[in-house]
Amino acid sequence: MTYKSSVDIVLPVLNEQDVLNISVSRLLKFCSEGMVSYNWKIIIADNGSTDETYNIAKQIESDSKNVNVIKLPQKGRGRALKKAWQLDSRIKVYMDIDLSTDLKYLPIICDHVYSQKYDIAIGSRLIKGSKVVGRTLKREIISRGYSLIFRSLFLVPFRDAQCGFKAISSETAENLLPLVDDNGWFFDTELLILANKLGYKIKEVPVYWVDDPNSSVNIISTAWNDIKGLARLKFGGINKAKKQIELN
Repeated sequence: MTYKSSVDIVLPVLNEQDVLNISVSRLLKFCSEGMVSYNWKIIIADNGSTDETYNIAKQIESDSKNVNVIKLPQKGRGRALKKAWQLDSRIKVYMDIDLSTDLKYLPIICDHVYSQKYDIAIGSRLIKGSKVVGRTLKREIISRGYSLIFRSLFLVPFRDAQCGFKAISSETAENLLPLVDDNGWFFDTELLILANKLGYKIKEVPVYWVDDPNSSVNIISTAWNDIKGLARLKFGGINKAKKQIELN
């Protein structure tokens, strides 16, 4: 069979022993039916787990030829993606392990990148056509407030920088990853703002998204770190990235 392209689907995980097996099984089932036009592989990127996550991941890897595992000693979603996105595939994807975004959008974001009309495709909970289920009012206010802040500061067209559901071409990842300083949750926002300012094309796709009530993300702490990241980008970060490109 001739495939459109190779795709690595990265699942960054930190202490996810309770959901890892279920989520990967669900993703494997979907990909075997819904990603048949792509040569796909699932990459479990364990970043600093202290529970049984890594051992469970290795067992899944031994049971499936479509699953690989990488282990990083340090925490950080951004750090995990920087490592996993170095693997040899034409399209890089990542999604949160809770699979909050409906998987039917996976081939859609891959198709947008494969078409070469866009360098990055992102799931969005904040544009027309999207639907969010189960999200608390506090999280909704913080999410929309954060969107307003970064759009006002950087005049970017996309609204949802933090939805854990993105695809990027290998060439774009290779060029952008060395420019992204953040190794944590701000990684997504920094990547997208730099991509926009450097002329890369971003497609925002409205998605159906179900909130995970058991999420371990501290929304207040994450929001504060995001604000500090925005300040860093605003006051020198973007110019630093542009100068780095000129030097290369």
